[in-house]
Amino acid sequence: MPVTLQRVDQAAWDADAQIRTDLVRIYADAPLERLPRPPEAFVDDHLSAHRFFCCARFNDRLLGAVAVSPDAEAWWLSHLCVRKTTRRRGVGSRLLALIGEAAHDEGVRLRVTTAQLTMADQVMLGRMGYRLTHAGDYFELDLTPKGAGQ
Repeated sequence: MPVTLQRVDQAAWDADAQIRTDLVRIYADAPLERLPRPPEAFVDDHLSAHRFFCCARFNDRLLGAVAVSPDAEAWWLSHLCVRKTTRRRGVGSRLLALIGEAAHDEGVRLRVTTAQLTMADQVMLGRMGYRLTHAGDYFELDLTPKGAGQ
């Protein structure tokens, strides 16, 4: 499945009805414990705070998304979700790899607060071959698969 990265900020949200539909559908599929409020409110609040989403695009549709809160040295990731109809097809892992490449290109690190990364998420990332470095109240993510470049 040739998934590409689509960055969705407020301008993209305002300009494209399909992006609005797809992003709301992605988060409508999120488990309640991951998104305890309506998806429209979550997306609107995130974008109005000058943040963005990194989304997995396939055949002109968004299939998955990660909320990104940028600061001077890092992109803080949260709320990874993939549409139910496309789960277990590698969309989430491909999206994380693409985000890792984009962050590297922009010279920023990837971080997740410890509260956002459940033990199941940590296990999943480890199984995918990614390194997590615990740094106090957050994890730093090295999304270069173990053994790459060796």
